Amino acid sequence: MEYYALYNREMILREDGSPLTKEDLDILEGQLTVTERFTEEAGGIEVLGFSKDDMVPEGYTKTLIRLSFAAMDEEGCFRLARAKALLEWRAGTKFCGRCGKPLEEHTELTARICPDCGNLIFPRIEPCIIVLVHKDDKILLARHVQRNQDIYACIAGFMEAGESAEHAVAREIKEETGITVKNIRYFGSQSWPFPSQLMLGFTAEYESGDMKLQDDEISEARWFSRDECPASPQPGSIAYRLIHET
Repeated sequence: MEYYALYNREMILREDGSPLTKEDLDILEGQLTVTERFTEEAGGIEVLGFSKDDMVPEGYTKTLIRLSFAAMDEEGCFRLARAKALLEWRAGTKFCGRCGKPLEEHTELTARICPDCGNLIFPRIEPCIIVLVHKDDKILLARHVQRNQDIYACIAGFMEAGESAEHAVAREIKEETGITVKNIRYFGSQSWPFPSQLMLGFTAEYESGDMKLQDDEISEARWFSRDECPASPQPGSIAYRLIHET
């Protein structure tokens, strides 16, 4: 069993950086403003949600969740991502979307059920594509309008109803940069629970078109050679792997 204390994009660790224990959760529960505490036996996690205004007790420290992904193995990343995603899902899934009645915990599944109409609601997953475009020996990186950092990253976006992942790749690139791509190839995936994305990574090759940016999404996009890559996403993200491993 792994133990987590989480709020938004932050998590609490012991001051020496080591993971929490059940005893730590008990201590933190007595000193923080707790929004929720739950256990999922099947996933091997116990999670404490705390308020953003809480001061971390002596002996503990806060860190960004995404920084922990770079230091974890695949199983560790799965459990932390699941803990974060389930905490967010539980906080936002209190009432039945069909009839409006308060939901109850399902006794056997990781789900909530409406006691009135029987509507069964599982944790939400939002599939997204993220793609690195190659043109000869250069790669396409962009600064996104909604980012609050001066970071150049891959083109990415949510899949729409009825789309295949490959269709979403071609559409997003065309919409955001004006270019057409070919040879779309699957690279890998990553859970990105901020709050519930599943990132599907791809590479593609430039085919045609001139750059014409979607102003409300992309502030700048350029072709970079490998030896002049600007500030990019940090290790632990699939964006980093696409930029530095393909």
